[in-house]
Order: sequence, then C-alpha cells, then structure tokens
Amino acid sequence: MGIVFGKTGVAEPAFDILLSRSTAVTYQLRKYGPRYACETEYSATDNSMGFRALAGYIGVGTAPQNDGGTGIAMTAPVVTEQSKGKAISMTAPVVTDTVGDDIKKMAFILPAEYDSMEKIPKPTNPKVKIKEIPPANGAVHTFSGSCNDDKAKVKAKELIGQLRNDGVELDEKSMMEKFELWQFHPPFTIPMMRKNEIWIGLSEDQVNDLIKNYKN
Repeated sequence: MGIVFGKTGVAEPAFDILLSRSTAVTYQLRKYGPRYACETEYSATDNSMGFRALAGYIGVGTAPQNDGGTGIAMTAPVVTEQSKGKAISMTAPVVTDTVGDDIKKMAFILPAEYDSMEKIPKPTNPKVKIKEIPPANGAVHTFSGSCNDDKAKVKAKELIGQLRNDGVELDEKSMMEKFELWQFHPPFTIPMMRKNEIWIGLSEDQVNDLIKNYKN
C-alpha cells in the first residue's frame, strides 16, 4: 500500500543541489551526472501506450522484453521472477516531453548499476530505445497533485518566469518546447501524495550567475 500513499520505494538518480530558492515559484538548481534511460515515442492521445512499452522492457506485469537472459526479482514496485529476459529495478522519475503536436516521448531512468551501454540489456521491442543522457545542469520546481499536459505547461511557464525575474536570459517559447515533466508516482496514488517536477535545462554560465547572485 506504500505506493498508494506516496512512498514509491524506488531509486532516484543522484544529483547535487547547487542552490535552493524560496521565491514565489520555488526551485532548486541541480547538477546531474551521466545517466542511461529506456525511451519510447508514442501518440499524444494515449499516454498509457508509452508506459506499457517501457514497463514491458523492464519486466512490469510481463516477461521482460529484453535480451538479458536470466530473470531477476525487481526491487520495486512489482516483484516478479522470469526465466527469459532480465527484470530491471524501476527508478523514478518517469520523464515525459513533447516531440511534436501529435507525438510524445517517455523515458524511464535506469538504475545506477547500468552505467554503460555494454551492461544494459537490449530491448526486444523495436519501439524501445536505450539512450545515454549526458551530464546536465538545470532548475527544478517540485509540486504535488495530479498533473496533465495543461497543468505541466502552466507550471513550466511559471518556472520560466521566475528564472527570468532572477536574471536568467531565457526565450519562453523555446523553453516551453524543451521543458520536461518528471513524475514519481502511478495514477492510482492519492493525488495529494503524488510528486511531480518540472525540469528546465540551463547552461553552466546561467547556473554560475544564479549561484553568484543568490548563494548565501
């Protein structure tokens, strides 16, 4: 029942907090190292399509759809053992962004043990790809509750506005096309317990300027 009440029990990617701002729109500046993710594109009209493809790859509710060979038990949120394919521990968050008007992209960040392409089981579903996410700096706004596309856009616009108020030169239109929504809980979690984050990528110079101006 833990996941219903907001405790996922799944690992999150490691990051360093460079700055915390208690402004009208609160945010953290974070630094992430390199990560790997499984990723898929899907129709914007059916969010479940992307989730099902990625869940199949890591072995949630089905035999893992990868070429790993020996099945292993997952740590969370589903416990399963399979004899074909390798079940991969689910991490958080689930990352969503928009590719075009009708296409969206979803990714699961893989556990830290999968730190090279050679260690990652290859997907057997051609719709699932493995990608390396390079080190990144950015601003993150955390909020709770249910979140659909419209709410995510509102939150992203608010964060962009706050960053601009703090002196960061950002083109709103460009950032609205690039922001990412990170979600940490499944839809059946009680809404007030759901954790969501908006990610806005920033350059190293932009981050350094914010730290210089607002670090105590």
